[in-house]
Amino acid sequence: MSLATDTDVAARVAELAQRVAVLEAQQAVRRLQHQYGYYLDKCLYQEVVDLFADDGEVRFCGGLFRGKEGVQRLYVGRFRQRFTAGLNGPRFGFLLDHPQHQDVVTVAPDGLSAQGRFRSMMQAGLHDDAKDTFPGTASMDQWWEGGIYENRYVCDDGVWKIRLLNYRPVWHGQFTTGWAHQKPMSRFFEKTYPEDPLGPDELLDDGYEFFPNTQVFPFHYPHPVTGREVISEDDDAARHA
Repeated sequence: MSLATDTDVAARVAELAQRVAVLEAQQAVRRLQHQYGYYLDKCLYQEVVDLFADDGEVRFCGGLFRGKEGVQRLYVGRFRQRFTAGLNGPRFGFLLDHPQHQDVVTVAPDGLSAQGRFRSMMQAGLHDDAKDTFPGTASMDQWWEGGIYENRYVCDDGVWKIRLLNYRPVWHGQFTTGWAHQKPMSRFFEKTYPEDPLGPDELLDDGYEFFPNTQVFPFHYPHPVTGREVISEDDDAARHA
């Protein structure tokens, strides 16, 4: 039986070190995205902004928000004013859960960037006991929302940060009537910043529409068995004729 050479051992050690580095990066990205969900749950919008790289971006409901300034405008300017009337934290009686799950994380070969696909199923609403005192402008009803994230991440001096948060709401529905009867939601933004002081830097025209339309939100990863890009056979069939 031949003994492994020093070169063989070194190669094996290097291979294992690379595999460990990838696993650690995957776990760091999962942790980062899950922490994002926990902060968003409790309307800790400044903490959400602090998770982004300086050149981070957000794609949300037809709008592109660029850089920390744009991210701040969306989360602190728009969301915080709407949901908590400027308070960085939860308000009594307001539920806004954003669980993050079903994650698929792909780390780049150099270990310095990654992509991740996550699913969120949001539960939100305002308790009866808070209806007379709630200062925000959120809906007084209970609602559900399901959506997909296709995000990008970067490792900046050993710290993982969000480079692109690309969230696509898929369906929305009131708790009492359900999503089957919900009128499809439309584009959120009509004007860009600074014409709209809290608007996006750019309006996106990606043709996506809410349920009952069911187009595929493209996967960042190939099929794990065939290695081929997954493409819907006829995307037009998923849309209203």
